[in-house]
Amino acid sequence: MNALRHFLLALQFFTRVPVTGRLAAWVGYSPDMLRASSAHFPGIGWVVGAVGAGVLAAALALLPANPLGALVAALLATAATVWLTGAFHEDGLADTADGLGGGTSRERALEIMKDSRIGSYGAIALVLGLGLQVALLALLAQQGAMRGAAALLAAHVLSRLGPLVVMRRLPYVADPAHAKAKPIADAVPAGALPVAVLWSLPAAALLAWMFGSAGLAAALVGWMAALAYMLRLLGRRLQGFTGDT
Repeated sequence: MNALRHFLLALQFFTRVPVTGRLAAWVGYSPDMLRASSAHFPGIGWVVGAVGAGVLAAALALLPANPLGALVAALLATAATVWLTGAFHEDGLADTADGLGGGTSRERALEIMKDSRIGSYGAIALVLGLGLQVALLALLAQQGAMRGAAALLAAHVLSRLGPLVVMRRLPYVADPAHAKAKPIADAVPAGALPVAVLWSLPAAALLAWMFGSAGLAAALVGWMAALAYMLRLLGRRLQGFTGDT
């Protein structure tokens, strides 16, 4: 039952899914519980990805079967996931781009990242990031609704595994007074990673089923390269991580 509580706490913290009333009272809250909930980050990806995949499949069924229809479906699916997460990840991307792009020193970068206003680097990162996501999803959707939905679902799951590795490898360097997720950042439990991997294995199997072993290998190589790059970048520029990164 504790695992279910931790999952629901993560769902409450990282999405707009309502966990209120008696359910919220049953789930409870403590810094230790929030730390334990980190094991279920990829599980939250299953929820968010399923919503996005459902919107994509429904839109493809209703729209004309042409490139424009696939593009609109990809836009709707992306909008659904952004809404469901409250643009949580997009906000972090923009702050990180502003800090690392505009900050010439570690201290200046961290100061910029605390500013709620979006700068030119953040705006460019959002346009390029979301634009690339929509374009790639539209290309996959043209190959079939199942392939597009599977890729979107797996991406949301696997992308939430990497941050746990970052939080285990690097120290937390943001201002504790302005950090809602500081209990998680303080000490991700060692047991969180095995649980997160278990959440992620079905996503890898889904990729292998839909895209073959070569497709799975390409996805995993890309995932590992991105993770290695972020570990090196954050270690060099910030000597750690923040809630935005």
